[in-house]
Amino acid sequence: MKTKTFIAIFLSIISTGSFSQTAKEISKKSIDAIDVGNIEMISTINIRDAKGNKRVRQITTASKQFGGVTKMLIRFIAPADVKGTSILVYDYENESDNMWIYLPALRKVRRVVSSEKGKSFMGSEFTNADMSKPNTEDFDYNIIGTEMYEGKSCWKIETTSKTEAIANENGFKKRISYTDKSNYVSYKVEYYDAEGKLRRIQTLSNYKKQPNGKYFAYYMSMESVQSGRKSEMIIDKLQSGSQLPESAFAPTALEK
Repeated sequence: MKTKTFIAIFLSIISTGSFSQTAKEISKKSIDAIDVGNIEMISTINIRDAKGNKRVRQITTASKQFGGVTKMLIRFIAPADVKGTSILVYDYENESDNMWIYLPALRKVRRVVSSEKGKSFMGSEFTNADMSKPNTEDFDYNIIGTEMYEGKSCWKIETTSKTEAIANENGFKKRISYTDKSNYVSYKVEYYDAEGKLRRIQTLSNYKKQPNGKYFAYYMSMESVQSGRKSEMIIDKLQSGSQLPESAFAPTALEK
């Protein structure tokens, strides 16, 4: 009888969610699931307007960790009108990232200030802030339900910016992520403004498991709900590791 009572109490505790994960824990695991570490890759960005007209950009990306900071270098290699444009991101664990941009026409490296991070990334529907990992301490988290998405059972995780400044820096007040319960990767993210209006919808697919056990989405799209514009980022080639020295990730190296 005592054994049955203990089992009943144990099952009751589980059913009330005492052992369940919090929304913040799920979000941290989701970030970790796609943290592939040191990589180099070539990507194509397609930018489409509401009429279907398309502009194409090709970029190279190198990402490498030095101490407690992940440094990422993005260079535009085509077409000619953007070739040579470079962006450098220092992504810190628990503080705002640093970002620089080099525009060949100006022959000058410029620091990207906080108010610019939530703006368009080189004319696409992605933002500058989308190029780095979010600081988990900048947001409040809540599980608002579960939903099947393309045959996968997902948590719906609501992430809300703690302050107006954080919302402006990241380009959204609130987002809702559809996160796979089996592997913690997200397939869809909705971005809302300060008035609660849906502004952008991101979809991620063609995830491939990397040698280190992490996942990487080889296709990402971002659609503007208001304008109907849509941008796609397609990974053409990805390799683990990077042979670039730390000096290659310095702001002064962007002009080279």
